[in-house]
Amino acid sequence: MAVVAAAAAVGVRCSSPPLLPRKFKSSETSPFPYRNRIHASLFWGPAKRNSNNISSSSSHQQKFTFTLSSEKVITVSFVSSISDIPSTEWDACALDATGHDKFNPFLSHAFLSTLELSASAVKEKGWTPHHIVAKDEETNHILAVVPLYLKTHSYGEFVFDHSWANAYYNYGSAYYPKLQSCVPFTPVTGPRILLRDTSIKNHVFDFILSAMKDLTAKSQLSSLHVTFPSENEWHKFTQKGFLPRIGMQYHWNNRNYKSFDDFLMDMKHNKRKKIRQERKKVAAQNLIMKRLRGYEIKARHWDSFYTFYRNTTDNKWGTPHLTREFFHEMGSKMGDQVLLIVAEDGDELVAGALNLIGGDTLFGRLWGCQPQTYYPFLHFEACYYQAIEAAIELNLKTVEAGAQGEHKIERGYLPVTTYSCHYLIDEEFRKAIEDFLVRESSQVKLVIKLLRDSGPFKEGVL
Repeated sequence: MAVVAAAAAVGVRCSSPPLLPRKFKSSETSPFPYRNRIHASLFWGPAKRNSNNISSSSSHQQKFTFTLSSEKVITVSFVSSISDIPSTEWDACALDATGHDKFNPFLSHAFLSTLELSASAVKEKGWTPHHIVAKDEETNHILAVVPLYLKTHSYGEFVFDHSWANAYYNYGSAYYPKLQSCVPFTPVTGPRILLRDTSIKNHVFDFILSAMKDLTAKSQLSSLHVTFPSENEWHKFTQKGFLPRIGMQYHWNNRNYKSFDDFLMDMKHNKRKKIRQERKKVAAQNLIMKRLRGYEIKARHWDSFYTFYRNTTDNKWGTPHLTREFFHEMGSKMGDQVLLIVAEDGDELVAGALNLIGGDTLFGRLWGCQPQTYYPFLHFEACYYQAIEAAIELNLKTVEAGAQGEHKIERGYLPVTTYSCHYLIDEEFRKAIEDFLVRESSQVKLVIKLLRDSGPFKEGVL
């Protein structure tokens, strides 16, 4: 694509983190020579493993108390498993935080508990659950919860800070463990401080934020990160001393389409023709596409999909973070919120794409196919075109197709901004990273503009 070349010309690679700022020359001087060394290490230091292993056992006992008035005391405490929090209480917080119309399935107790119970996001894999619970001491009512993890690595986050960890290590400091508020392995935007809709929710937000920062400092951790928060939260975190960072994903928007052909009519002629040709080539391979929900998804489907998932991770030299049990448990707990798109060749399942259904959004998550097989254009059909058709049928506003992939633009998915926030204890490192993020932000914004300006839709559609 011409726009990709244009993006490269300004120093940005669209499918990976933007290029980093220039390396300091040895002849340069600065009133902060140590910071210059940090810069060099942050972005050009050798990749080394951090062998430090800080115990987190003491931090699990932390409890913070905040007095709102003579009669109102709020406590903020931490639990080592989401199972310690009643599902009804957790989900009430999540629903109040998003609203019913924007329900986010990844914030549900069912999804997050499945990650833990299936041994997918657990201490042994570098994800120690450390969730926050804020309570009214007088009534014992839960006012807010936060998904939080103590991390010993940076994998499964989709916001890249490996070079920051290398820099800490190169200068004798430990970057890991760190605190991370997120949904493991899931680059989906949503609130992270899940607040009940009460008259004191703004105070509770501030109390939780203060407790998180205090815990980071008292536990002698390097940093606290909040990834893929809502834009509103991102602004609040930034106002409270977090470093703001932006990224980019590709989403499809439903402009009140009645059918897939209705959507295609908004595309430029050459893009519309290409999509139709790709779909015809999939159909010509005698593949049958099915969209399965709830009880329609059987154990054999999940077993096959796990094989597909492992094939994807093996071929991309990735790590299979999710266990076989995760898929079975999630399907059982989440029912009709799960949409599994499968391709059949005769009686044989040969590929699949996993999606979750939210209040107004279809979230595309994982794709995979049978090992040693190849069906041209099947990936586009299963992940993008079937998802668009499903969103139109279900009257959903958006399809979130996950991270990376400029090829999504030609198929109607446009770049949108994503957010993260970072709180670092060391002031010298903080300043160096802040300088980098300013440069990175300007590049990401430019790429988003370039990609949107050269998008696949007819003039005047957007």
